[in-house]
Amino acid sequence: MSTTATTDLTPVQPSLALRIGLWIAQTLIFLLFGSAGLMKLLTPIPQLAAMIPWAGDHSESFVRLMGLIDLAGGIGILLPALTRIMPGLTVLAALGCATLQCFAIVFHVSRGEAAVTPLNLVLLGLSLFVLWGRSRKAPVQPRN
Repeated sequence: MSTTATTDLTPVQPSLALRIGLWIAQTLIFLLFGSAGLMKLLTPIPQLAAMIPWAGDHSESFVRLMGLIDLAGGIGILLPALTRIMPGLTVLAALGCATLQCFAIVFHVSRGEAAVTPLNLVLLGLSLFVLWGRSRKAPVQPRN
């Protein structure tokens, strides 16, 4: 008895639901990271400390740097994929956003602020979803 194995080398297209889900996740991360970054960059520290307690406990330059990192992560998760110019940067931004959220969770728990970590967990999950999806299942092809 002989068996014939056939291998189809054509790439499998990701489902429409997966592609839509990734774009939704990327947009949510862009909006959340971008707004948080702009808030940390543009809001006077006394006002920011009233909204975010840790902002009053650290130097202004640290708070502004965190704002810049948040803004860069938000832009990096969406813009390269959207423009298809160096879309691999989206994967790196997703890795950076996930790493940032891991550190943020540890930071907040160490300060006794575990109540604020659910948002960090949601952002971590979204970032890991984009990291997985854009690196393995539905990468964005660069412009020709």
